[in-house]
Amino acid sequence: MNTEKHMLEIRWHGRGGQGAVTASKMLAESAMTLGKFIQAFPEYGSERQGAPVKSFTRISDQKIRYHSQVNTPDVVLVLDPTLLGVVDVTEGLGEDGILIINTPAQPAEIRKQLNLKGRKIFTVDATGISLRHLGKSIPNTPMVGAIVGITKMLSAQAVADDFRVKFKDKFRPEIVEGNVKCIMDATTEVKSE
Repeated sequence: MNTEKHMLEIRWHGRGGQGAVTASKMLAESAMTLGKFIQAFPEYGSERQGAPVKSFTRISDQKIRYHSQVNTPDVVLVLDPTLLGVVDVTEGLGEDGILIINTPAQPAEIRKQLNLKGRKIFTVDATGISLRHLGKSIPNTPMVGAIVGITKMLSAQAVADDFRVKFKDKFRPEIVEGNVKCIMDATTEVKSE
C-alpha cells in the first residue's frame, strides 16, 4: 500500500465474461462494508465476450478525492494468462508493485516469460480452484481471495462473509458456498517467489 497516498490502487486485466469488473466491485464493496473508502470502475474496449477488459479498484482509509483510471497501480491482477502476450500488464507498475497472475505456473516462470526485473510476482491457479468448487472456469472470486491473502488489507473471512450476505438472494446456496470456498482456498494456494 502506498503510504504517501494512504490508498491501495489496483488494476484488473481480464477478458469479457471472466468477471474482472465484478471482482473489482466485489472487493471494493467488501472494503466499504469494513469502513474503507472505495472506488471501482471498468474501462471497456470493444465490449464483447472474450475481448480484453480493464477494471480499477481504489481502497483507502481516507476520502478519495480524484477520479481517473489507475495509471500507477500498487497491484495488478491478470485473470487470463493469454493476455500476457497481448497487453502490457506491467505498465505503470512500480518496482515494488505486486503482480498476481491466474496460472498454474510458478512465479519464476512468469518472471522469465515477461523478462521482468523487480516487482513481486505471485501466481494462483484461479481457474483450477473455480473448476474444483464451481465446475466452471470463473476465476474472479479466487483472484479476490488471492489479493486478500497477499495484501492482508482485508480479512479473508470478512470478505467471504460479505459475499454470502450480498449474493445469498442472487445465487443458489451451493453456488454461494462454492464461491466462498474459492475465496478461502486462493488465500492459501497463492504462490510467491
